[in-house]
Amino acid sequence: MERDFIKGLGYRALDNRLKRISDRMSHDTRKFFKQIDIDVEPSWHLVFKLLRKNDTLTMAEIAEQLGYTHPSMVVMLKKMAAKDYIVSERDPLDKRKQNIKLTQKSLDLMPQLEHIWHSCEQAIFDMLNQDLSIIKYLDDIEASLKAVPFNERFYEAYRKTKQEKIN
Repeated sequence: MERDFIKGLGYRALDNRLKRISDRMSHDTRKFFKQIDIDVEPSWHLVFKLLRKNDTLTMAEIAEQLGYTHPSMVVMLKKMAAKDYIVSERDPLDKRKQNIKLTQKSLDLMPQLEHIWHSCEQAIFDMLNQDLSIIKYLDDIEASLKAVPFNERFYEAYRKTKQEKIN
């Protein structure tokens, strides 16, 4: 008998379930990259795509467009730079800014990366049985969290249940 505590909790463990799915997909993608001998992290593809589209962006612009925190962006971009996939240059007009762009190594790898991305997108589409309704649910969740952050929702529920116990 297979036990899955998180799955058994249903909506009460939504964050854990989403994280587990994300972790599994990232781990399997990492294994795929290793199989085909490409030294790229799964999370980097969005940076590659953004920089291919925009040529040069600042770290803050990348973080904003991806919805990532500045500290997590620093870590990711440092790793990409260490592998020679991106280069960072001081902005000539504002010395505080670092302009990030793809290196020639990335540009040379781009046709293979695009093939990989297309294959991955097709695999996801097939895994979802070509039903993209999950995207609307995710959009709704993100919009709800943007309108009222989870910590506020959590605190309000906590406060109500605490008040009910008192009465």
